[in-house]
Amino acid sequence: MSELWRLSGSQIANLVRLGEISATEVARDALARLDAVNPQINAVVDYRPQETLARAAAVDAAIARGEPAGPLAGVPVTIKINVDQAGYATSNGLKSKADLIASGNNPVVDGFLRAGAVIVGRTNTPAFSCRYFTDNQLYGPTLNPRDPAVTCGGSSGGAAAAVAAGIGCIGHGNDIGGSVRYPAYACGIHGLRPGLGRVPTCNASGPDRTIGFQIMSVQGPLARTIQDVRLGLAAMAGRDMRDPWCFEAPAGTGYNPQLAAVCLHPDGIETAPEVEKAVLDAAQRLRDAGWTVVTLDEVPPLIEGSLIMHTLWVADYPESKIADAEAEGDPGAIAAMRGAVELVGPVDVARFSATLTRRANLVREWLLFLEKYPVLLMPVSSELPFDTDIDLKKGYRYIYDHQHFLAGLPAFGIPALTVSTGMAGSRPVGVQIVASRMREDLCLAAGEAIEARGVPPMPVDPVSA
Repeated sequence: MSELWRLSGSQIANLVRLGEISATEVARDALARLDAVNPQINAVVDYRPQETLARAAAVDAAIARGEPAGPLAGVPVTIKINVDQAGYATSNGLKSKADLIASGNNPVVDGFLRAGAVIVGRTNTPAFSCRYFTDNQLYGPTLNPRDPAVTCGGSSGGAAAAVAAGIGCIGHGNDIGGSVRYPAYACGIHGLRPGLGRVPTCNASGPDRTIGFQIMSVQGPLARTIQDVRLGLAAMAGRDMRDPWCFEAPAGTGYNPQLAAVCLHPDGIETAPEVEKAVLDAAQRLRDAGWTVVTLDEVPPLIEGSLIMHTLWVADYPESKIADAEAEGDPGAIAAMRGAVELVGPVDVARFSATLTRRANLVREWLLFLEKYPVLLMPVSSELPFDTDIDLKKGYRYIYDHQHFLAGLPAFGIPALTVSTGMAGSRPVGVQIVASRMREDLCLAAGEAIEARGVPPMPVDPVSA
């Protein structure tokens, strides 16, 4: 068997466009890799090889006709099961939605197809996509290919595990409280949460989401190289009027001041020694690359942002949603929903309005801060990646207290990138890079400089349970 699955997406696209390999060869290799490793990790839960091969053949035919192949020509990608892909169930990990077949594509799917990508399968998510752990009653758990005792993260855990194991080069994910960044962290790859509005989304198979979800949830790419993250973002972003929050970013100046701040303990948040060491290492890597990096003791409020995120989330999860989780019989979803409700308390109209107002105040503080410090380095999580299902053992408050670095930023609508930098035993370590609105390019530029100085081995063969 060939090992094209080890190549990056940018390498594959170049070789396909040059005619040195065909998209069909790449697709066959990707499907063989899926068959070889997916039974051990259960990352891809819905795939149709003949459709994948037909799509690859169409890419090859377009190239043969001399038509533009696209920046992702022949690149294998995966799509998360909570967005519409025509002919497939938008199940969101729920038995009750196992037959909710989409009649059209979410804009992110259309974006990948326009770019020439080949979809090899759909990836797992926790029930309702509301945990940092990936398991559900429909498809079962997804295991971390680096260590099955460690969570693969959530909710884009299937996407991260697939990419880490070499099933596709780019995984689609979405992030409302860390659901791209945390799986990337846990599986030892990279993941970008774009800013609000940068990537259009719309699931016509269901009703529009409520306001808290609309202003916090975004679609983003996961990949083994920063260049592939960049290509994934370019494919997913674009004009699409199905999403009322979407905008076209203006042509950037390309200006990169190479100025970053690093903050280890905003709001006094404690971190594990390995986490602190990884962030300091990333800061030094930037200095070695010629950046100016200053150390700060404090940044604008982060824990308050985390509470805002949870408040807006809880406001959109009435008792009927908890009843749905109980009907589904998923212990993780029930614990997450009930835990968040207990943490936040009642949210009436007055509190909801006050929360949105305070959000505006904090967005202003963060944007002004990022005018002075264009890039911010900080931890991804207070701890190394969690043990599997630790939320069911230690409770929701434990998770909340250790994930402010992830949950605080979505309230402000700014981009953030997880960059994996190494390993602490069997658990990956890394850094989170934050920038201002429409400056995903700065996250990626800093991430590329950090990546160039060392990452954990990837892709990996799954470790047996």
